[in-house]
Amino acid sequence: MSLLQVSGLHTRYETNDGVLRAVDGVSFAIEAGETVGLVGESGCGKSTLGKTLVGLVPASEGEVTFDGAEISHLSPAALKPVRRRLQMIFQDPFGSLNPRQSIGQILTAPLAVHGVRSAAERRAQALAMVRRVGLPDDTLQRFPHEFSGGQRQRIGVARALILAPQLVVCDEPVSALDLSIQAQILNLLVEMKSELDLAYLFVSHDLSVVRYFADRVLVMYLGRIVESATYDTIWSRPRHPYTRALMEAVPDPLRRRTAAPLSGDLPSARNVPSGCRFHPRCPFATDLCRSADPALRSVEPGHEVACHHAEAIFAAAGATPPGAATVH
Repeated sequence: MSLLQVSGLHTRYETNDGVLRAVDGVSFAIEAGETVGLVGESGCGKSTLGKTLVGLVPASEGEVTFDGAEISHLSPAALKPVRRRLQMIFQDPFGSLNPRQSIGQILTAPLAVHGVRSAAERRAQALAMVRRVGLPDDTLQRFPHEFSGGQRQRIGVARALILAPQLVVCDEPVSALDLSIQAQILNLLVEMKSELDLAYLFVSHDLSVVRYFADRVLVMYLGRIVESATYDTIWSRPRHPYTRALMEAVPDPLRRRTAAPLSGDLPSARNVPSGCRFHPRCPFATDLCRSADPALRSVEPGHEVACHHAEAIFAAAGATPPGAATVH
């Protein structure tokens, strides 16, 4: 049984301009100890999906099963025991920490909520955790404004991991940081995964970041998963035109030709195009694409794609995607 199983998940928002379909029928699974990358443009529904999985945003339809128990429609009280094993690291290291609380208060509060009654034990666990994420002992007495962005994100990692979860949703955890700091945080996440046997759902708009440590990749477009495979397969044999466009956007000084930018803007989730939702931006679109919505289907073992012409596009474009010669 998978650690996390998502089946037909929808998350909708009622707005003055109509219904916004942020997550629109998503299904996938994450195994224990696995790192799954979730990639796509800003506004495609990635963050909403992550927040729905951990119960911060209510699911409109579908099911989320965690460790064998359905959790997507639980009350806050019933969800409380699950939160200990299912945590989240947020994108903004500045806005996700309470400026009025010391780091000691921020880290010990989850322990108190989940039954660690001894103040001395809570403080000992908090101190051990700040050391594990590479921060000094005096961190517990200080406040968020006294730390740099990278240090604050280490505190965010410590807060997510202090309850020893099984799965952590990482919502663009390095996008607000400088490149050198990004590498430090990614290294830290890799180390903690190995040390604590964690599973991650790593949300990012940047395939080059996901490439760093994802076992498997889900490509999301306008609320739906359009391709799913191992990272090596995605990189060497991408089948969806949108996946290829994302790969073209990865900086590559050795690329033999200039990458063509993805044309057009992401359509509104309030007014989803008919047929394949990518067809207004797809150079390979046909009348079939404009009229029929492609289902996610298997094109080889462990590789699924939602594209009517995946095989023909792949054969015409060749098996080697742009920039692949630089991958080792």
